[in-house]
Amino acid sequence: MIGTAHSQPRAVVELFTSQGCSSCPPADKIIGDLARDPSVIALSLPIDYWDYLGWKDTLADARFSARQKSYSQMRGDRDVYTPQVVINGTQQAIGSDRSKIESAITDTRKNDGVMSVPVSLTISGKQVNVAVAASGNSPYAARGEVWIFAVSKAVPISIGRGENRGQALTYYNVVRNWLKVGDWTGTAESWTVPLENIRLEGVDAAVVYVQNGTRDNPGAMLGATMTSLQ
Repeated sequence: MIGTAHSQPRAVVELFTSQGCSSCPPADKIIGDLARDPSVIALSLPIDYWDYLGWKDTLADARFSARQKSYSQMRGDRDVYTPQVVINGTQQAIGSDRSKIESAITDTRKNDGVMSVPVSLTISGKQVNVAVAASGNSPYAARGEVWIFAVSKAVPISIGRGENRGQALTYYNVVRNWLKVGDWTGTAESWTVPLENIRLEGVDAAVVYVQNGTRDNPGAMLGATMTSLQ
């Protein structure tokens, strides 16, 4: 199996969602729509803080709840809710507001350095090869981290209890694992990761991204790409 991804999208859109949130299904559908747009990397990051409402989210990860909180702290607004999207690491919007998401994509693209760094992901045999180009004139040089999201493109869930009880919902581009590749210093760099660390059960795609700041203090998205593992 050999796969390569070199396309440079205009945005990374992260949806913080929950199977126990009655307001989330419209946002989940929008992520499904955006997932078909090759210029956008749309991701679902299910959170766990609504599990007490009567239904434990089967896809939730406490790391995503922490990421959402870290984003709010970096923005300074402390807004943490579902459905919430974070666009290019810097702006947030209600996940069911398609027009606000599109406006935020346009606004974030006006910032120097946002989604400006070319990223490539090549899968060959049992290895994943990641390359990040030099920063050029980006103001974020020498302050980035490179991560891989292991993704399931579509996950159908039948919800038995809670606010969405009785519904059969599909979640799109669900992040199932999250691995740090390395630190990016602003110069052209490359890394190799074993494919077995990414291709877990149900995982059929991978996203690699370089982001200003750190995992605990995430900033602007500097570049990203996505490829199928099938």
